[in-house]
Amino acid sequence: MTNTGTLRGVTLSLLVSFSALMLAAPPAGAAVTAYVQSVAEAASDDAAVAAFYREREFQPIWTSKADAARRAAFFHALESVETHGLPAARYDAAGLRAAFEATRSERDRGRLEVAMSKAFLAYARDIGTGMLDPASVDDGIKREVLRRDPVETLRAFAASDPAAFLRALPPQSQTYAQLRKARIDLVRAAERGGWGPIVSAGKLEPGASGPAVVALRDRLMAMGYLPRTATQTYDAAIQKAVQLFQIDNGLIADGIAGQGTLDEINRGPEQRLQAVLVALERLRWMNGFELGDRHIWVNLPEFTARIVDDGKVTFETITVVGMNQHDRRSPEFSDEMEHMVVNPTWNVPRSIAVRDYLPKLQQNPNAAGYMRLIDASGRVVDRNAVDFTQFTPATFPFDMKQPPSNSNALGLVKFMFPNRHNIYLHDTPSKNLFEREVRAYSSGCIRLGQPFEFAYQLLERQSADPRGLFHSTLDSGRETMIELERHIPVHIVYFTAWPDAKGRMTYRRDLYGRDGRIFDALAAAGVSLVPPRG
Repeated sequence: MTNTGTLRGVTLSLLVSFSALMLAAPPAGAAVTAYVQSVAEAASDDAAVAAFYREREFQPIWTSKADAARRAAFFHALESVETHGLPAARYDAAGLRAAFEATRSERDRGRLEVAMSKAFLAYARDIGTGMLDPASVDDGIKREVLRRDPVETLRAFAASDPAAFLRALPPQSQTYAQLRKARIDLVRAAERGGWGPIVSAGKLEPGASGPAVVALRDRLMAMGYLPRTATQTYDAAIQKAVQLFQIDNGLIADGIAGQGTLDEINRGPEQRLQAVLVALERLRWMNGFELGDRHIWVNLPEFTARIVDDGKVTFETITVVGMNQHDRRSPEFSDEMEHMVVNPTWNVPRSIAVRDYLPKLQQNPNAAGYMRLIDASGRVVDRNAVDFTQFTPATFPFDMKQPPSNSNALGLVKFMFPNRHNIYLHDTPSKNLFEREVRAYSSGCIRLGQPFEFAYQLLERQSADPRGLFHSTLDSGRETMIELERHIPVHIVYFTAWPDAKGRMTYRRDLYGRDGRIFDALAAAGVSLVPPRG
């Protein structure tokens, strides 16, 4: 049966049921009835639901004959809730249906009316802006979630076309739809038993043969990277398939199945499914935010920064992100880039000054001689006149600054979106780090592999000669701010599962363990990798 047919079937069934029960709405302004008292009692533990029913004089939105289409639309939506990676048991559609069948009194009806509204609000919140509170899962997730006011949600739903309202609740992006499809495909793969035996080897190269190569061949075929073949040798076709897999998983694409590549190839559909379920939740957290016609998208575990114009990537560069230590991991949040600073001074954050530099100064007052120490009056401190051993991290009284230079820790340009986390994008003199596969070496800020080209792209909309503007400023040697005439949204995100431009799923390693913590929280809330049937 089609979705429309199913919806009409549910509507007809419930209409018949409610006609038999003779449920009618209480007249407006009526005295306290058993129904009204029951609604008030059932809603007493939920301020939003109680306020909603008081303001409408307890008129129902679920349990009168006129509410058949709304009931049916909601139950129809609950039938597909697991395709969003949400747990059906959380909303107890079966229990609510049974309650409709069992309703025999106005008091029963009042309790059911409130139960439906509570289930609806839970569903609307979960599918619209996520089940979890991000900050409670991991303190590195600073993302603000636009939670809709529950009273307003009930009001809008009561006044809307119910089916259209429910369809509009989840994220409407193509990416969200592609992740839902990926979830279905992975569930089917898991139900079939996965992608075959794991590959037991430390390293496989072109020309190799034997059982491990056969296992590699079979897994590549099962995952869709290799056409059907009976080869038992690591031939050119297998090498190409390995390279495609490496590209999709952020690995060095050399076509050699080393330990890192085999670790990823040996991941089963259940592990990939965890990443997809977390990605769905993360997109729900961002639902309602305008990404911006032009925006900057920094995906931490992918080690990339992109400029996106009207939905298309117009510039991309590799990055170095915060190292995997609690106080150095790059946080996730959104803000707006306002300006860039050419030939920047590095104003060393106090946390870095006392953690990294104070111990060195205590051993040798002239350590890190390229740094200037500034006192409270703004004067440069004579290091030889200071006993640094008298200070603790709490009492260290100086600011530290590194003047503009080719060796400045920020390189020759930084890109600012002022925020309380003191995070920005910048150049770096440590170019060798960009050659590594895993690039988590900073103290939290994002280093760009192509900072000059990034600047040209940002300036192209406000200068006829963006390259000339940038380099004339750079050549001055002076610290100079260039304002962006139009601020650009910046989204620092963390997706380990993401469809590429053609819809093909790509995966990355869980750099900071955040996805693992999110999935554990989802599982604790009832999400299962392969939902039970029946």
